[in-house]
Amino acid sequence: MSASAKSLLNLLTSPGPHRVLGGNLAVAGQPGVVFTPERGTNLPAVAFGHGWLSGAGNYVRLLQHLASWGFVAAAPDSERGPVPSHLNLALDLLTTLDILTGVRLGEGNVTVHPERVALAGHGMGAGAAVIAAAQRPVGAVAALYPAHTAPAGESLAPKIDIPALIVAGDTDIESVGSNALPLARAWGGPLVLRTVDGASHNGMVAGRRLLAALGAGKHEPRTERLTRALLVGYLSYELLGDKKFEAFADPEARLPHTTAVDPNPVADELEELEDENSRLSGRQVVQLVQLLRK
Repeated sequence: MSASAKSLLNLLTSPGPHRVLGGNLAVAGQPGVVFTPERGTNLPAVAFGHGWLSGAGNYVRLLQHLASWGFVAAAPDSERGPVPSHLNLALDLLTTLDILTGVRLGEGNVTVHPERVALAGHGMGAGAAVIAAAQRPVGAVAALYPAHTAPAGESLAPKIDIPALIVAGDTDIESVGSNALPLARAWGGPLVLRTVDGASHNGMVAGRRLLAALGAGKHEPRTERLTRALLVGYLSYELLGDKKFEAFADPEARLPHTTAVDPNPVADELEELEDENSRLSGRQVVQLVQLLRK
């Protein structure tokens, strides 16, 4: 593990150098929130989908963190009920991107580069980001602790050749509520699958009192800090081409408190077994030849 990767991850857990401004997407016709650096032109942007029984307000710290590192970050505040439409949330993410790329933001001195945009989300919002990416090409997709959606993300993923980051908790990546492994195995483009040590899929969200009371939505500050650092590092490389963050887009790189995961270890083991069987068959042929010569 390089010293630079360690130091960069530690750096990205803290707010960046930019002063952050906040706004309301509703003025452009889409309920939601937007955060921007104080100024900047041709900036990268992220449309972020919220998780189940959450809203844009639960992700304000993450969105502000992205903005402090030079990204325009926005989240639609729709589909908050117990029976949400994942397809509608995906459409709202695309509408959000249209707003970000189509108008001047902040105090009129912030613009977004139309080719430096990403779709991201948490839980069902991650699945909605995948659904949206199947309808429109973007620079990158970030699925944070993805949950199952309708339509299923893994059914769309083979036709999506966009670079993607999938983050999961190492405590529940194989649980029935996580869609990280099926999505990663099906993804059609370059992929990084990474688990956060000691994290659960609900840990990055604060303020979900109902789920917390049921024991299903406990906030994990460490998970939140590490996840937002992974997100900023990955998008800094994929959207801006900043090579000092290349390790964040390397599927085999070692980063502190995380583990790079091969989504297809079974296939790799089968290939090794087939190779071994081929070698065994070869030895058997030699033995047979030797017997015939006797």
